[in-house]
Amino acid sequence: MVVSHERDFLNNVVDHILHLQGGKITLYPGGYDAFERQRAERLAQIEAARANQAVQREKLQEYIAKNSARASTAKQAQSRQKMLSKMQPIAESYNDPTLSFGFPNPTELRPPLITLDMATVGYADVPILKRLNMRLDPDDRVALLGRNGNGKTTLARLLAAQLTPMDGEMSSSGKMKVGYFTQYQVEELDPTDSPIEHMSHLMKGATPAAVRAQLGRFGFSGDKATTRVGKLSGGERARLALALITRDAPHLLILDEPTNHLDVDAREALVQALNAYTGAVVLVSHDRHMLELTADRLVLVDDGTAKEFDGSLDDYIAFVLKGDGGKGDAASKADKKAGEEGRGRGEEQRRGSAESAARYRGADCEVHQGA
Repeated sequence: MVVSHERDFLNNVVDHILHLQGGKITLYPGGYDAFERQRAERLAQIEAARANQAVQREKLQEYIAKNSARASTAKQAQSRQKMLSKMQPIAESYNDPTLSFGFPNPTELRPPLITLDMATVGYADVPILKRLNMRLDPDDRVALLGRNGNGKTTLARLLAAQLTPMDGEMSSSGKMKVGYFTQYQVEELDPTDSPIEHMSHLMKGATPAAVRAQLGRFGFSGDKATTRVGKLSGGERARLALALITRDAPHLLILDEPTNHLDVDAREALVQALNAYTGAVVLVSHDRHMLELTADRLVLVDDGTAKEFDGSLDDYIAFVLKGDGGKGDAASKADKKAGEEGRGRGEEQRRGSAESAARYRGADCEVHQGA
């Protein structure tokens, strides 16, 4: 028995799916794709049955209203009244509010957004990635590939102005806004504050309606907007972090493992939201399904640099299985240390990020993180 959010893994391993939803369990034969098809068919059947029942109820009620007072038809009306009272209502399809993602679209900017020219990046005096040549345009969808520890997070932090080049050049659009999501931001959310308090703190000067509208894009409406973060699930906290980093409609989204706290349905909703978003996306994820449906460019972070990968995800998997793919011990240790430091930096890190951006760009590019 396996509990997993990886749909490709489930497709290749299991022959039945036991689905838990709304306090009920249903067993479906086959892998995840088969389950998804069967569930969609089942939901369509339920909705069709509900619609048919609504028509029947309306006809019965109409007959009863017209014929109850007439002696010749009173018995028939009473019979239909009994039929109506015995008719069990068909429950509406379960609507999960956690499946709500809606990224606000940015204003248009001229390309390129970011250009790297023989850049080197690392930590302290230790370079992790060298000879970086890369261009990001407003409509790019880039997936960063590479084994853990090879420097994907290092490159993501460079693009998000968390790090500055040790050598080479990096330039970016002065009006660009960046939304940067990392795993530790979910952990940094204040458990005693509510989503509306988190958002109000960051959207200073915004009207309450604007704050609630941004939260509503990510499923936080009604009581959910005022629930303490400490009572939210991991997936809800991830959605809140995504809501926070996109509050100003960024031109570039950098998402470093955004699906770790999301179930399969929520991941699918995130895929749809990313495909509807008109800005640029840089994605680091182990979710192959998400990469296949969202990424137009593959960049391999390997052997101390990052280059365009000329092939498909199947080609990349073959590449990984063929050799060691560069173990990247230095990058692994540095990224781990950076993550540990990041969890304790909070506001100091965000101020440092803005100062770093100003130093190497001399512009007003904004980088938004979570809490």
